[in-house]
Amino acid sequence: MKKRWLHWLRLTTLLAGAALLLSACGRADLSALNPQGAVAKEQFNLMKISITIMALVVVVVFAIAIYVLIRFRRRPGNDGIPVQVEGNHKLEIVWTVIPLILLVILGVPTVQTVFAQAQDHSKDENAVIVKVTAHQYWWEFEYPEEGIVTAQELVVPMNKRIVIEARTADVLHSFWIPALAGKIDTNPAGNVNRMFFDTPDKTGIFLGKCAELCGPSHALMDFKVKVVDDQSYANWLTAMKAPAVLPEDPAVADAFQKKCLSCHAVGELGVPVFPNLTGIGDRETVAGILVNTDNPRYENEGSVYDNLYKWLKNPQEVKPGNQMPKVELTEQELQGIARYLADYKLNYESEELRNNDATSDKEEAR
Repeated sequence: MKKRWLHWLRLTTLLAGAALLLSACGRADLSALNPQGAVAKEQFNLMKISITIMALVVVVVFAIAIYVLIRFRRRPGNDGIPVQVEGNHKLEIVWTVIPLILLVILGVPTVQTVFAQAQDHSKDENAVIVKVTAHQYWWEFEYPEEGIVTAQELVVPMNKRIVIEARTADVLHSFWIPALAGKIDTNPAGNVNRMFFDTPDKTGIFLGKCAELCGPSHALMDFKVKVVDDQSYANWLTAMKAPAVLPEDPAVADAFQKKCLSCHAVGELGVPVFPNLTGIGDRETVAGILVNTDNPRYENEGSVYDNLYKWLKNPQEVKPGNQMPKVELTEQELQGIARYLADYKLNYESEELRNNDATSDKEEAR
């Protein structure tokens, strides 16, 4: 008996230690438990209510079970069959009514929140409308009211309602920004699903994911949501509409136009079949997965130039199964195009935003 208790004690200690250790894993910009904005906070409140009710039920049930096991255990020398009694009607009524009360406590705010967050705000004059198109394995963001199309980085103003119209260009995906809102699927056959979220009243960068298995590089289908101040957002809109500037080197410019702009676009130039490259030098990542930083610590980190060079040299090695083939470029063309794109910056950040730690790569380096 003693050995059995020691076995369970060791197992419980091990599980408790593992739970404590795993609770330290994760990151602030990829957690539904660190809500930012009104929608995320409402969803988090529902989680707290449901977890509280479940924990209460578990504690009460286990307490009663332990009491019964101890109070009515078989005593030494008592080998007879216990007295057989019929059900207790009062007790049966109590344990039927209590779950109904708990369901009402959980159900009322859940129904209210679900219907409130299912409302269509696409006609709201103050909302920012964004058409999101999922591709294998990247995200396209179109601002129809502004005539702007970009990719991999959703730039939005702080303290604003964002309306998402989600669709897919190929297979089923799921649009998810854990810290800002719940998920919404992008279904094939031309379906458009809508959702909205409210940006926080402070600037910051939040990680978005595809939450639906969509192919070999599903885990690499990341994007960023950059919440900026109003002045920076206005600057970004203006910069995105500015005429494109091609590389100064004629040979590099020719290679870029013939081998890149046949599928991509910069400014008003090119064919926007694949990610728009306007202002790619300002983005937090290359291809959504290569983190731009001047202090690389991990394999997927590097300077903007190094990441672009790595991607252009062999995109299939970085993100297997994506639709960009290996483009035949000379070393001079490869270096020239990588340098041109790395220097293609919009410089839209206001002084306030540049001094904000939220726009640094500090979170990425953890």
